[in-house]
Amino acid sequence: MDALLNQLAQSVSGAQDLESLTRPLLELLEAVTGMESTYLTSIEPTRRHQHILFARNIGEMTIPEGLSVPWEDTLCRRALEEEVHFVNDVETRWGDSDAARALGIRTYLSQPVRAADGALFGTLCAASGERREIPVQTVKVFSLFAQLIARQIEREHLVESLRASNAELSAHALIDALTGIANRKRFDEMLRKGRRDTEATGDPLCLMLC
Repeated sequence: MDALLNQLAQSVSGAQDLESLTRPLLELLEAVTGMESTYLTSIEPTRRHQHILFARNIGEMTIPEGLSVPWEDTLCRRALEEEVHFVNDVETRWGDSDAARALGIRTYLSQPVRAADGALFGTLCAASGERREIPVQTVKVFSLFAQLIARQIEREHLVESLRASNAELSAHALIDALTGIANRKRFDEMLRKGRRDTEATGDPLCLMLC
């Protein structure tokens, strides 16, 4: 357990983005569950399709990255609607799923990945073609990992939003709000750049005033 906690701490502290966090977590999940495939999915806002973002496969059963399946056919949808996280009789309980039947899934473990406001981003899953028993404590670990991924997604969305806002503010600082053309500050910047280019290349600088 200590080795697992140390590896978890390293994964979280060293993560630079969603992928660098998720891939080590999928490896850890494989270790604690013994499942053949562990993977992270995203779900379209319209909930028409589910996509496999990152996957780890160690057995014959393979969940390929980039796979996209209709949301209505997924085990994740069934698990969310029935509020269950672990099933080891998929072929009996959810035998109507074409995707599960094609992949040969018999044991399935899933946790929703949600934003703080409850919005559903996707799911963290594990699957096996064999029937397995998963302890309750392992399900709790799975839930913790899903929360860590959700927080990383929120951080990335926040950073992206801040960058977009900063870019917009920077643009507004250089544009006249009434006319939509460059203002005095932007003119000064362009003039300084023109003078630097002239000094560097020796080409003449032309300035036209209207």
